Formats: sequence, structure tokens, C-alpha cells
Amino acid sequence: MRHDHLLTAKQLSRADIETVLERAREFAGDPAAHAERHPGALLALCFFEPSTRTKMSFETAAKRLGGDVIDMGAVEDSSVKKGESLADTARVVEGYADGIVLRHPSQGAARMASEFVDVPLVNAGDGAGHHPSQTLLDLYTIDENAGLDDLTIGIMGDLKYGRTVHSLAHALTNFDVRQHFVSPESLRLPRSVRYDLHEAGANVREHEDLDAVLPELDVLYVTRIQRERFPDEEEYEAVAGEYRIDAETLERARDDLAVMHPLPRIDEIDPEIDESPNATYFDQAHNGVPVRMALLDLLLEAGGDAA
Repeated sequence: MRHDHLLTAKQLSRADIETVLERAREFAGDPAAHAERHPGALLALCFFEPSTRTKMSFETAAKRLGGDVIDMGAVEDSSVKKGESLADTARVVEGYADGIVLRHPSQGAARMASEFVDVPLVNAGDGAGHHPSQTLLDLYTIDENAGLDDLTIGIMGDLKYGRTVHSLAHALTNFDVRQHFVSPESLRLPRSVRYDLHEAGANVREHEDLDAVLPELDVLYVTRIQRERFPDEEEYEAVAGEYRIDAETLERARDDLAVMHPLPRIDEIDPEIDESPNATYFDQAHNGVPVRMALLDLLLEAGGDAA
């Protein structure tokens, strides 16, 4: 994998994905055994939106590799509050670190910031755009549970604003996958994403009823309805609470169905499923460490810890 930045899942080939997943499997066996990979490397965490799993797993990954992190902290405590532009923030932070992880509420922000820095920059979510490192850990989890070829996956919930969905759908076009998208009409995949999937030759179908496709699925990827992405509160209230799954749902599914969720969840997966063998979402979150270790290792390796 020879990219300077990771901004979108569209830039990842099958070979890139397999390289990251293979490296992640090496790290997963004993994450603490790789502290000499990048001693002294510094990773800057610039999060303009809240994060738990992404931020903590990137910090853990950097430290497991022998590096450390510097954290911009809360937006209200930074120069952003004074009106500093994202471009200027990126230029300043570049001088402090060997790599940058950026989350921002504006779609396209990571791409714009990457034009002003020479160190590797990873997009950790840009509004309703993309979240490629989440996609890599999702692919790792899918591969561990069902394989990535001859796969039937259902992706359900907020498909309009869900950046994890957009990234995953693009990445899956590298494999032999049948993709079923389940959502209310108002939260269908954006036309631009549907167009890109069509151009990539993806096998895609859209549904409003999960039961129409549930018995066929190897994997069910559930997402929450994201209140913070809705420009209209009434639009949110009209769909909030739809598309929930519980133990009764699983009775209509294959016994080995893998249920995934990028988290956080609200009420779209009943906690009664947590202890079932179908639940993979906590393992999915834990997989963020070896996968992000692999990603950072490859990016820093390509740049000699200073690229």
C-alpha cells in the first residue's frame, strides 16, 4: 500500500485491503509485541467531533507500535474557537507529528486538509462522507466471520447520512459480494453513491423490508439513525426507532448470521442479542486496534516515520 493519505475507501484496491488485513492478523496475535516498530513516532489526533472507539483505538495503535500521540483536545479549547481555518490548523499540526488523524463534521474536510500537509493524514470521518479506517476493520471482521468472497451482506438503517455505509459499500466492490441495502425511502443511499456502485459493477439491491432478504444474509450490518446528521428534526422523528432487530428477528435468519454495528448503538439492536453467537459488534470494535496498527505501520513505513 503506497498512499500518502487515506481519505476514502474508493482509493483502496483489493490488494491494498488484503495487505492491511494480513498485517493486522500479524498484530492481532500479540499486539504488545510490536513496540519497536516505530519508536518515537508521534501521531496527532485532531477530532472536531466526539469519538470514543476511533480516537481511543488510534491512540492505542500508535502506542502499541512504540509511538505516542498528541491530542488537539476539544474544539472549544483550541485556536479553532478563535477562528483559525482548518488549513492553518493542519499546517501547524504537521510540524509537530509524523502523521495526522482527522475527524471533521464537514464532508470533504480531510481531502482539503491533506492538500496542505506532507505527513500521512487519515480521514477518521468527514461528515456524511467517508470513514475508511472503520471500513478496514469492518472488512477484517467480515473476513473473520464469513469471508469476503461469495458473500451476501445486508446493510440496514441510515444509508443516506451513514459514512461507514458509504465507505463499506465502495470497498466491497473489490470482492464477490451481493449487497442488499435496507432502509426507509427517506434514508436510501445517496444517488452519487448508487451511481458509483453501479459504475463499479456492484451487485446491489435496495429494500424497505428486512424480512425480504434476511434468510439469505451471511452478514447483517446495522447502523443507527444519526440524529446529528439530520438538517430537519421532523425528518429525524419520522424515522427514529425504525429497523430494530431482536431475538425474534434472529429466529428468521441463518444460524450463523454475523450481526455487525459500527457503534454507538441507541436501540436498533436489542441488548438481548449481545450474548448470542451472532453478535460480533464488540469484537468488531476491538478489531480497530490491530487494523489501525496495520494501517499506521504501513503509512509510516512508506514514509520512513517522517513522510
